[in-house]
Amino acid sequence: MLLFVAAEEQGLLGSKYFATHPTVPAGRIAVNINFDSGNIWGRTRDVTYIGRGKSSLDAILDAAAAAQGRIVTADQFPDRGSFYRSDQFNFAKIGVPAFYFDSGTDFIGKPEGWGREQHDKYESTNYHQPSDEINDSWNFDGMIEDSQLGFWTGLTIANADQMPSWVAGDEFEAARKSALAEIAQTKVE
Repeated sequence: MLLFVAAEEQGLLGSKYFATHPTVPAGRIAVNINFDSGNIWGRTRDVTYIGRGKSSLDAILDAAAAAQGRIVTADQFPDRGSFYRSDQFNFAKIGVPAFYFDSGTDFIGKPEGWGREQHDKYESTNYHQPSDEINDSWNFDGMIEDSQLGFWTGLTIANADQMPSWVAGDEFEAARKSALAEIAQTKVE
């Protein structure tokens, strides 16, 4: 299922609506793969995974990234609270494990620190501003690579024998267990 939700900036309204009125039970949704924004600066040696360490998805992403010759890094800007202010948050609240990909910061052919500098500059001058629109300087190579990464992780999950889970003790684990129990109860009835 592909879902394009809107109104994130107004309070995650699109994902909140879907999470409140899902078209299939939450226990049947294997994963939420969230692309909040695209990498507009080119290919990277890394990919950022917002929410790393929270679910069984880590190993899947690590393997897919390694196949691309990349490494996975945790949220490189944890002070910004990105996991809790993007659309995967509403899926997590109903128990659905989530990948939230963001571009890495180690750009191929660029000096160390260049990627972080680009992220900071973008956020301070363009993020949610009238200037936040497509322009001729964008390099889509990294966005394509990230999209392929999302495809391969999704395919791996779709072909897996069991559903992804939150790690023991994670704040969203109970919601996942409840959603899966609801599905099991429906099968019994």
